[in-house]
Amino acid sequence: MIEVVASMARGPVLLAGELMECLITFTNPMSHLSTSASSEMLAWASAQIHCQFHASESRVALPAQGNKQDVQAESDTVLIPNRGERGQCVLDTPPKILFCDLRLDPGESKTYSYSEVVPIDGPPSFRGQSVKYVYKLTIGCQRVNSPIKLLRVPFRVLVLQGMPEPPFTQDEEVSPSNPFLEEEEASRRDARPLERALDMLMVTTSRRCPHMFNITNMRGKVAKFSIFKTVYRLGEDIVGTFNFSEGDIPCLQYSVSLQSEEEIQQQYQRRPGQAVSVTGHGRHLESCLHTASSHFSLPIPLNVTPGFSTDIVSLRWRLHFEFVTAREPMEPPTVLQNQSEVTVWTGAEHVDVDTFTWDHRWLLIVTRT
Repeated sequence: MIEVVASMARGPVLLAGELMECLITFTNPMSHLSTSASSEMLAWASAQIHCQFHASESRVALPAQGNKQDVQAESDTVLIPNRGERGQCVLDTPPKILFCDLRLDPGESKTYSYSEVVPIDGPPSFRGQSVKYVYKLTIGCQRVNSPIKLLRVPFRVLVLQGMPEPPFTQDEEVSPSNPFLEEEEASRRDARPLERALDMLMVTTSRRCPHMFNITNMRGKVAKFSIFKTVYRLGEDIVGTFNFSEGDIPCLQYSVSLQSEEEIQQQYQRRPGQAVSVTGHGRHLESCLHTASSHFSLPIPLNVTPGFSTDIVSLRWRLHFEFVTAREPMEPPTVLQNQSEVTVWTGAEHVDVDTFTWDHRWLLIVTRT
């Protein structure tokens, strides 16, 4: 028996175009003091990255792929990284040989380094209602006269939208960004592709440009809504404010939901006019009768996927608003100027209301935390 352990240097979350570095250790766990222990012989081992795509048959109509055989004979020495998995392999890197003819004595272990650039032209990791894109590092090894064994290490890939192509220029010289660092140290830091990409992302998402919207229904103006920016990172809070003092229609209650829209491209839809799949990721509910102003704060979860588009599916983000308004004016409670006793105001028992919704879409750019 051979134990195989894989350890990713930068963790399980990577950016498209980033260099993956992984240490792979092969160990013969038998104790060297055991009399029945014997050496193990491994014929070869290799590793490669691949992206597995799976679609829901009830929502996505994919073209026929033909009768592809996914059977591998026990004596076959060809590494098929997605053998035995559902779906299709939409992206893979060339396999890299780790070693050939390795002998491990009892208690002995050998560690090998694997590095590969995550393909930049692939989709991000995504688990939706209709489709899934899953990235894995597959390590295959074979003992002498034994079948191939596979170890699959899942990891997450994020794609930076709106960045220059390619986002990680390797040969461009970068001047020091911090005057307090020595020139050599600063240049070495800025030369790292990941750090440079994150700096660009920080600049993009830190820009504030307030956007204001007048919320109205068929009866008149309800409120003025303000949002400070439209580009966010994972883990940030989306903050917005409402000004009801300028409204003509009383607003009793509002709710704001963070939602993602998963839409299958028209040529792959199972049914004509197929509805968009909507997933909620947080909701804020507030009662606002006789309130001059209010605000909400919705955190963006760290495990979601940024907006993207492929030939099969597109993902967009939006804020979904629901407003409950009164049909008739409602007088606020009156408090006398010199009144010493506490006054308790009781709301109306029956109020005729209207309900309407509004969707606000924006660009979502993410990075690691």
